[in-house]
Amino acid sequence: MSHPTAGYRSFIVPLWIQVLGWCLGILACIAGMLDLIAQWDKDLATLQFLVLVIAPILWMITSRDSFGGATDSIARLSNRRLWIFAVVVGVTSWMTCWFVGRNMVDLPPAYHDEYSYLFQARTLLAGVLSTPSHPTHPELFDQMHVLNEGRMASRYYPGTGLWLAPFVALGHPYWGQWLASALASMFVFWVGNELGGARVAIVGGMASALSPGIALFGNLLLAHQPTLLGLSIFLWAFVKWQRTHAARDALIAGCGLSLAMICRPMTAAGFGLPFGVAFLVEILVPGRAEPLFSRNLRIRSVFAMGLPLIVGWAVMLAYHRDVTGTWTTSPYQLYTDLYTPRHVYGFNNAIRGAEKIGPKVIEAYDRWAVNLTPELAATNVLHRGLASLMWSFDLLPLLLASAVALGMTLWIDRRWLAIGFAIVSLHAVHVPYWYAGIMGWHYVFESVLSWALVLGLGTDLLVQDWRLRGRALMPVCWFFLLAVSLIGLYVPTQTVFGPKAGGPRIAAGIGTIQYPRRQYAAFDQWLNANVTDRPALVLIEADPDDQHVDYVVNAPGLKAALLRARLSNGTTEFDAIARAFPDRAVYLCQPGRKTIRKISIPKPR
Repeated sequence: MSHPTAGYRSFIVPLWIQVLGWCLGILACIAGMLDLIAQWDKDLATLQFLVLVIAPILWMITSRDSFGGATDSIARLSNRRLWIFAVVVGVTSWMTCWFVGRNMVDLPPAYHDEYSYLFQARTLLAGVLSTPSHPTHPELFDQMHVLNEGRMASRYYPGTGLWLAPFVALGHPYWGQWLASALASMFVFWVGNELGGARVAIVGGMASALSPGIALFGNLLLAHQPTLLGLSIFLWAFVKWQRTHAARDALIAGCGLSLAMICRPMTAAGFGLPFGVAFLVEILVPGRAEPLFSRNLRIRSVFAMGLPLIVGWAVMLAYHRDVTGTWTTSPYQLYTDLYTPRHVYGFNNAIRGAEKIGPKVIEAYDRWAVNLTPELAATNVLHRGLASLMWSFDLLPLLLASAVALGMTLWIDRRWLAIGFAIVSLHAVHVPYWYAGIMGWHYVFESVLSWALVLGLGTDLLVQDWRLRGRALMPVCWFFLLAVSLIGLYVPTQTVFGPKAGGPRIAAGIGTIQYPRRQYAAFDQWLNANVTDRPALVLIEADPDDQHVDYVVNAPGLKAALLRARLSNGTTEFDAIARAFPDRAVYLCQPGRKTIRKISIPKPR
């Protein structure tokens, strides 16, 4: 996996690029100090501002030794040392996810979607793609983000369930998310090594391993982690293929993209679009490819890249057919049409959705959707952009690194272009969606791969330049800035700034997901303590004021000793329930009132 360093080049970064980046950083810090950017602690912004102010003074301190001239030994690490660094990156990522989730790992999931993915994983562990709905009272077991129209199945695509299934079987589903995060960070390391050498690899890999966003989402049972893994495999193999044109690399790239596609198709398409363009240019445009890239090699590459994608589509179509009864309608689409029509993709979603209101609409949750206008779309783009910088690593170093990388576009390896454009295209395909996302960015979460690599590239370009110019203290200043950013992510700022300062950024993210998990845990404990007669059916009254918490969660097959059912006010027929569940005690549960009681229903003779 080592990068061929014979063609390694050192660069001079023009001063105007460095000055422009410095000015942008100063302006960003001022905005942070004025509390204009969410999740950027004012005291942290102040410290980062001071580092930038000191930087010009350090620039003027020169050294007679240019630190080795035009070559850089870190670009030529041995394969053994590279593997050691790669393992360190992976272990760091795993430990970061553990550190963030160590106090939550035994709590139930936080979001509706997570229960749907667990339902999917358990369904697949049973050896089927879907399970039958209840024959007489299916409406009792309507579960958020689970389709219940003759067949019960997660509305989501099957890749996440496939990834989680073995870890669910082991009883440790979060291990799967931590492993995906660790492997993705290791692939970021190898991409950095392929494109720029060991420094790009180490900085990019560690930025991914220490990313607060990856660590937070590594403690959610969502599709992001397996999608991230698939895209990181695709990215590594694709940039290798651009150098080797080997069908094996194209095949691995196709497998990675296919994995991402059966987890999050829109994300896979948005991230992969620039690479698809680059692939077609390599294959089709005369004179672009090397003379040794023969017609046969091109054909092999096309088949090798395309075959896994065809298999991925076949898996998704089979899932469609089993759950919805038709190849062309996905469970996701059918669920949206029936239950949440206002959540449809595109502008004027609420207006268009209101025209399709049917009897099965989840009214409170459906009305949560805001009508998407161009103004709201622009606001969402801004929020997603800032949040992706804040949660991928930290806004300031990413802003400085991207300014340098963008300014050096004409001189660096052209393979970097698709990596940069992947950020843009991923944001672009989500413009027509009304919700900014969990923590303002989960729709563009996978851009963290590109951001980590951009940080590695910017770091490498700057350090090369400063070494060539003999600016002895500037690399120290840069890495001190990265260390300060880590302080803002993970270390309570009161240890630096005093007791009046705020907590670390990661604490805010943990609080976002820990609160609902504790709610679910408290409810589960309360329910289990009060439902003493088993087997039981518990009719749960929904809280109309909290559409984001729903306690009707069951395992596939509806055979558990305690089944949770949905109480529909005014329409639930208790006598019919007694006939349908003659062997179960029936309880009425009202979480909003904190009451639960066993109800007497005459049993059929």
